[in-house]
Amino acid sequence: MTFDTLTALVRERMSGREPAHDFLHVLRVMANARILADAEGARRDVVEMAALLHELFAHPKGHPESHLSGDVCAEHAAQLLREHGRDEAFVAAVGACIRDHAFSKGVVPETLEARVLQDADRLDAIGAIGVARCMATCAAMGRPFYAEHDPFCRERAPEGKAFGVDHFFEKLKKLPAAMHTETARIEARQRGAFLDAFLRQLEAEITP
Repeated sequence: MTFDTLTALVRERMSGREPAHDFLHVLRVMANARILADAEGARRDVVEMAALLHELFAHPKGHPESHLSGDVCAEHAAQLLREHGRDEAFVAAVGACIRDHAFSKGVVPETLEARVLQDADRLDAIGAIGVARCMATCAAMGRPFYAEHDPFCRERAPEGKAFGVDHFFEKLKKLPAAMHTETARIEARQRGAFLDAFLRQLEAEITP
């Protein structure tokens, strides 16, 4: 099976996913991953395939085992790759990337390719697209965009599962400093600056 054919299969399997984790997200992560792999000397074939398959399975947001989605997804990806004749070394390399890519798992990946995938995925959580994805998740989960009292977490700990803006302080603003590769760090600083600008504009609009 060619890569294009496999891409079409993944697109079909992901039909109907919510916008924060749909096939467009996969395409953006693939684009990020290719750039990072080429710049950092990682295996492009492994990184590209891992990016394509990294959302093949995901527990719903709020699921008690959502932090283990990467482990289950790696198993699904391995099965698909074996069905289409890929060798075990390649399957293992792709699986290692997918297994530990998620922020919620809290793991630093061991291989360069896995770190590249984690960086590529995290880049899609910040910047303009990161804001859009955050607010899309708010809508899907029925959560307010921000807390009526202390919306910017100045006098309380952020609660990302309760309010959209809290997620900025709980996770998104921390991502630029958590990138593994220099190429990702450079891009993340620019996207992180957009997050800060968005929060300043939001405060100006909602403050009486």
